[in-house]
Amino acid sequence: MDPNSLTFIFLNAALINNFVLALFLGLCPFLGVSAKKETAWNMGLATMFVMLVSSISAYGINWILVKFEIEFLRLICYIAVIASAVQLVEMTVKKFSPALFRALGIFLPLITTNCAILGLALFQTFREYDFFQSLAFSTGAGVGFTIALMLMAGLREKLELAKLPTVSKGAAMGLMLAGLLSLAFMGFAGLGGSHA
Repeated sequence: MDPNSLTFIFLNAALINNFVLALFLGLCPFLGVSAKKETAWNMGLATMFVMLVSSISAYGINWILVKFEIEFLRLICYIAVIASAVQLVEMTVKKFSPALFRALGIFLPLITTNCAILGLALFQTFREYDFFQSLAFSTGAGVGFTIALMLMAGLREKLELAKLPTVSKGAAMGLMLAGLLSLAFMGFAGLGGSHA
């Protein structure tokens, strides 16, 4: 499979180099919001939207910065765009779903500091993706982030019914599950042949 094809870029971001389970970016919401599937799903959608807006904005910002030869402003511009996108998501969720806003709690504004969002903008810039490749990359990264949240939430819900030793309850079990999911996702590394 061609490593520059939109399909490969999408699959690479979603499965092969999953931001949470392979690159270990965005662990705070992954471990904090993944107790219930509904909350994990909504957090995944919010993060996916912020990733998409950030990716589109980063592409445009990078184009302008390169044109005027002021690439050194790249990082601060990306951070400003990410913060603005998160504020937009937060206001929308608060207005249309106050219950979801309360359920997500502190993790919704923490999307601003989610290293997966900034990593997305930086990765697509350094890989010199065009506009459509950037869209495929951000969509794949958002889908992969949501998959990781949903898998963790599903496992945690099942574990509520299991008898566990006291020492392995809570954060310890969450970290063990994260490690096992990460190992499972290593199986996707062979997708796409030698370009992975």
